Amino acid sequence: MKIDDNSAKVSFPPPLVYIGFLLVGLVIDRILGLTGFGLPMAFRVACAAFFAFTGIALIVAGVGRFRSAGTPPEPWREVTALVTTGVYRFTRNPMYLGMAAIHIGIAFGMDSISALVLLAVVIIVIRTQVIAREEVYMARTFGATYSDYCKRVRRWF
Repeated sequence: MKIDDNSAKVSFPPPLVYIGFLLVGLVIDRILGLTGFGLPMAFRVACAAFFAFTGIALIVAGVGRFRSAGTPPEPWREVTALVTTGVYRFTRNPMYLGMAAIHIGIAFGMDSISALVLLAVVIIVIRTQVIAREEVYMARTFGATYSDYCKRVRRWF
């Protein structure tokens, strides 16, 4: 993975953070013998499907807007456009929000309390190590236009 000089300089793919902590949560549950949420399987499956499909939709919508604008979605690449339309009218980070929703869906589906709890750590890592860098880069790149956008649209939802 080559990091562009003019980028947010994120040095790892953010989905790996979600996947890594999800797997750690599943392993913790297994090692500690945690029994899960105690919810009926049908309810867990419904929650899993809802969150997973919502997450996928957010990611697809976000990536689609980036592609339409001709700018790369990878945070280690140089951006060429500020995307503020579509799903970006409601959240500045639909892809990370989508990944969090998928994480929740898998945690419910796998009946993993630890995976769900560890999502808080994931959010902190993504917020401090990815989003913070992206925000500084975007402010430097797009100036007042980006600042105005930040005043109108929330970071997550």
